[in-house]
Amino acid sequence: MTKALVTGGTGFIGQHLVSALVARDRKVRVLDRRPPVCATPGVEYVSGSVLDSTLVDQALRDADEVYHLAGLPGMWLPDKNDFHAVNFKGTEIVIAAARKRGVARFLHCSTESILFSPTSSQHDASERSLLPPEQMPGVYTRSKMLAEQSATRAAAEGFPLVIGTPTMPIGPHDHNLTPPTAMLRQFLHGRIQMYLDFIVNMVDVRDVATGLILTMERGQIGHRYILGGESISLKRILKLMTTISGHHTLAIPVPGRIAEMAAGMLEFVADHITHTPPSGTAEGVRIALRATELSIEKAQKELGYAPRPIEPALRDTIAYLLSKPDPS
Repeated sequence: MTKALVTGGTGFIGQHLVSALVARDRKVRVLDRRPPVCATPGVEYVSGSVLDSTLVDQALRDADEVYHLAGLPGMWLPDKNDFHAVNFKGTEIVIAAARKRGVARFLHCSTESILFSPTSSQHDASERSLLPPEQMPGVYTRSKMLAEQSATRAAAEGFPLVIGTPTMPIGPHDHNLTPPTAMLRQFLHGRIQMYLDFIVNMVDVRDVATGLILTMERGQIGHRYILGGESISLKRILKLMTTISGHHTLAIPVPGRIAEMAAGMLEFVADHITHTPPSGTAEGVRIALRATELSIEKAQKELGYAPRPIEPALRDTIAYLLSKPDPS
């Protein structure tokens, strides 16, 4: 029986990945700081951080393959240095330990938020070198780009590593509210919403889990596979949400520059006064302003990746959010 270690396995994508692995008769061990909201039977849960190199090494014992999902997904933290520590240094620690242990296969889970190519070609975003870390929109994306560079270097040195890049996953059981779900909740419960219209690529989180397994099993070493769904405008998403939920929100589009300034002010208040996550960040707006359609053709052709339409996942997400207390 194949033994898999999943770092970050109690997170949104992680919990669905763990369930999918168990369904495929994998023996699974999870390393995560957070305990599972609902533990999967037969799965071993190890509590701890990827920054603990001794614990990481112990968690890797007998592992045949590693799915490295652990990271900080939000775009605001009281201490911005945590992004660099967990997303970049944590990745280096896990890769180094896995190489020392000689695992047969390693998957690094990246993010579409760093896919800004020097040209506008969709092909470039999945195949060629991207913008350097110093040209990323902020501290979160910089840390994720540095992590991907570490993964790419390891693969170039012969380590059997592949890269899976989810776009914006949605679906049920997002207990900690990742940025896409938090954005949907904000629009779902608000009466008047200012929004920046941009192209988003949303995907069912269950398809992401399947796609990560396909990437592990069939992906070429050192290659990146974009695991997305439909590219759709945020304006269209808001209309679908109104139709599905019956909740009518007055949605007012705003120019990018104004959105960035407003988010910057919200972030300043969060940093210096409230010390709680703001409803938007300047980095998030900069990512949106650079967003373009992403192609999943490579994953479809090489992996057999076949994501479902996004509307059913949107319905599931809305049903899940409506089952929770109104944040207001």
